[in-house]
Amino acid sequence: MTIHWCGTGLSAIPGLRRLIEGGKTVTVWNRTVEKAREAVGDLTDDIRAFDIDTLGAVLEKGDIVVSMLPGDWHVPLAELAISKGANFVSSSYIAPEMRALDDSAKAAGVVLVNEVGLDPGIDHLMAHALMADYRASDAFDPANHLSFLSYCGGVPKIPNDFRYKFSWSPLGVLKALRSPSRSLKDYAELKVDRPWDAISTYTAPLPEVEDFEVYPNRDSLPFMAEYGFDPAWPVKDFVRGTLRLGGWAEAWADVFKEVETLTGPEGDARLKEMSDQFWDENAYDEGEPDRVILCVDLNAEKDGLEVWHKTYVMDAWGDERGTAMARLVSITVALAVEAVLAGRIEPGVHAAPSAPALIGDWMAEIGTLVQHLEIVDQTA
Repeated sequence: MTIHWCGTGLSAIPGLRRLIEGGKTVTVWNRTVEKAREAVGDLTDDIRAFDIDTLGAVLEKGDIVVSMLPGDWHVPLAELAISKGANFVSSSYIAPEMRALDDSAKAAGVVLVNEVGLDPGIDHLMAHALMADYRASDAFDPANHLSFLSYCGGVPKIPNDFRYKFSWSPLGVLKALRSPSRSLKDYAELKVDRPWDAISTYTAPLPEVEDFEVYPNRDSLPFMAEYGFDPAWPVKDFVRGTLRLGGWAEAWADVFKEVETLTGPEGDARLKEMSDQFWDENAYDEGEPDRVILCVDLNAEKDGLEVWHKTYVMDAWGDERGTAMARLVSITVALAVEAVLAGRIEPGVHAAPSAPALIGDWMAEIGTLVQHLEIVDQTA
């Protein structure tokens, strides 16, 4: 079986190197062969120029296609994999078009696993683990009122005036500022058109307690079912969101004002200008450490009193092994590849696993990649 790893951007390298160094048969595909050689040329000569038709000509039954390419490529590559009886792995969210491939993947006996990076990915593992812990506890009661929070962010380890730094093009961050979100707050659906309309403060239970600015992103509500919330349970809050350093909203206030006014082709052109400027002014310097914080929190109350409250907390930063973001995204992808090779994931379309054995194995491995990882019992 051959792993066809497509894309060797900054967030792809540690996982790719893990698989090659682990003796797996890997073909590396990248649009720019020279960049791929710079990243893994010391480990392998099997580096090819990415072309989906060329990949299709060599793809065999049982192989695994890994897409670390832009999102538009995921579904075409997954469809190609199904047609060849091969498997597929990506770190990205499951698009409706990907979800629609579930029946054909099962019929072909192949696995299409997505959402196995950092966020989405490790956050799912933490959520499933907390839910299993809560359900098994003496405090569990379907009548309990639940609150669920999941906040993740990549921030500079050494804070700057802009309260943020970029490790790749800022354009994606700017476009995300124009995206609406949906979550639950105080038992009611909360729809927000722009992140800055819903910024709040979150106190992370790190060894040195720290306050961050947070806001909801995307659509949180489908993940209630994904994490095993019964529709009959009373749920006060449910949000998956983004975490930023304190002072971020103030530092970005002028950015918010301008982004709000941008529309059409002229607006897109201006976003590109802003992206280029931010890249010049706020990119990470060579060797400068990034930082990743992830907190997943589940709280249960009965008759207004807290009866169960735990938070899975992770803090990681760049070191001699490279950036925290690259480690956590790509090595989690590599763990998914290894699980597919071992037959530990059933055919069909999947997000990060909920099986306790896989979660335990993956979180143990992730614990070696970070500087701090623990489950904090905050029950009052």
